[in-house]
Amino acid sequence: MSALGVAFSHRALALVQRFEDFTPDNDPHREHDFGSFTLRGHKLFWKIDYYDKACECGSEDPADPAQTTRVLTIMLAEEY
Repeated sequence: MSALGVAFSHRALALVQRFEDFTPDNDPHREHDFGSFTLRGHKLFWKIDYYDKACECGSEDPADPAQTTRVLTIMLAEEY
């Protein structure tokens, strides 16, 4: 995605921040941690993962910010 430029990346991040198109199909557990959208003809996926504070394994309690590091990934669907 970075090959598409900084402005493209900034726009993609802005669209993730405003994403509200959650449905039972794309968010069955109502966690709001995945989405997809199209930007300038490119399909993008985004995902939030929940790691322990050392980022070595999954967090034991993703809802607890004291023991969780959240990582946002935004990528072109074709890169998946």
